[in-house]
Amino acid sequence: MDGISTIVINTLLWATLSTCLTLSTGTAIAYVLARYEFTGKNALSTLISLPLVLPPTAVGFLLLRLLADNGILGRDTLGIDLDVLLDWKAVVLACTIMSFPLVVRTARVSIEAVNPRLEQMGQTLGMSFTRILLSITLPLASRGLIAAGILGFTRAVGEFGATIIVAGNIPGRTQTLSSAIYSAHQSGNDSRANTLVFISLAIGFLAIYLTERLSRPFQKKDDRS
Repeated sequence: MDGISTIVINTLLWATLSTCLTLSTGTAIAYVLARYEFTGKNALSTLISLPLVLPPTAVGFLLLRLLADNGILGRDTLGIDLDVLLDWKAVVLACTIMSFPLVVRTARVSIEAVNPRLEQMGQTLGMSFTRILLSITLPLASRGLIAAGILGFTRAVGEFGATIIVAGNIPGRTQTLSSAIYSAHQSGNDSRANTLVFISLAIGFLAIYLTERLSRPFQKKDDRS
């Protein structure tokens, strides 16, 4: 159980770091897509959504080529070694890339649901863009943004294909719940695999349940008896 607890803790930690990255940058991009029209908007939206339709292993292969020594972000090109491959940073990167489309799409829908007239009213009252964003837009879209974060977190927890290519499956260093289940199955350790699958199911069920609750509008209870 000690090994399993380490796997779970590492997976949740890396998924949390990934969610922080996706939710912060994803919300900003979602706001731009929801509120502005510009040349290349459809191309940007399509590019962001690509990881949803590409095989995860293809995304992992592209990241591997990008970060290889002779890649665009490699040691030979930049003159420094980012030391990402086969490290926990590669796990976070792969999880971030794979969960990013879900976060952006969900956040965009929640921001589009906020009436732009409320923001315009804030402008007529002399409110700055930052104040409008923090006091009107984000609070009204908060339920959707929380749901976006939960979806991104869950996707990060379950990521396997891209992660296994750029981070490997090193116990105690880059092994996640998904790769640990794969290893347990390959080695014939069904008991360990069953335990890891049960933990994954529990995390997934809780996340989806919370997302369903958050996606529903508030219901006013009738106080009349």
